[in-house]
Amino acid sequence: MIAKLKGIVDDYGDDNVLLDVQGVCYLVFCSSRSLNALPKVGEGAVLFIEMVVREDFIKLYGFATKAEKAWFNTLVSVQGVGAKVGLAILSTLSSSEIASAIALQDKTMMSRPAGVGPKLAMRIVSELKGKTPDLGVIDEGALGLQSAIGDGEAPSNIADAVSALSNLGYSSAQASGAIAQIVAKEGDDVETAKLIRLGLKELSS
Repeated sequence: MIAKLKGIVDDYGDDNVLLDVQGVCYLVFCSSRSLNALPKVGEGAVLFIEMVVREDFIKLYGFATKAEKAWFNTLVSVQGVGAKVGLAILSTLSSSEIASAIALQDKTMMSRPAGVGPKLAMRIVSELKGKTPDLGVIDEGALGLQSAIGDGEAPSNIADAVSALSNLGYSSAQASGAIAQIVAKEGDDVETAKLIRLGLKELSS
C-alpha cells in the first residue's frame, strides 16, 4: 500500500500530476486545490496518497495535506460519492466550507461542485452530520454554533442575526462564522440588532 510519494514533478495533466520517484513515474489524480499547491515541473513535491484497487484498475489519488486526504475518505464513504466527485468537492470547497455545509445542513453550498446534484448534496450533509474528521483546523466554536443552527436549536437572536447576514448576500458559513466570533467575545445574550452590526464589522475586516 502506497501512503506517501516524494519525488520530482515530471508533468501535469488537467486532473493529475506525473511524479518521478527515483526513475519510476507515478500518475496521481488530484483536486485542483492540491495541483495548485504543487511546484512547477522539475521541482520536488510530496503527496499523501490514497490507493484505490479494483479488479480492473489501480489508481492513485494524491493530496497536498493530510486534512484533504481525510476529507476525501470521509466524502467517498457516502453512497453515490466516488473518487471523481470527491475530488470535485475538494476542488471547489475548502475543508472549513465542507464542515460548515455539513453542520448547517446546507445542501445549496454542497451542490456547488460539479457532479453534485441537490439529492446527493442532501445525502452528503445528512449522512456526514457529526462524522467530520477531527483535524484541529476548524474553529470548534463556529462549528458548534453552525450545528445548532442546522438542527434548529440556536437561540433566536443568533439564528435571526445569521439569517439577516445571509439575506445581505453572505453565505451561511460566512454569516455563522462571523456571529460565532462575536458570541465568543460578547456572549450569547447579545440582542439581534447588535449581533448583526458586529457581524457586519467582522465580515468587513
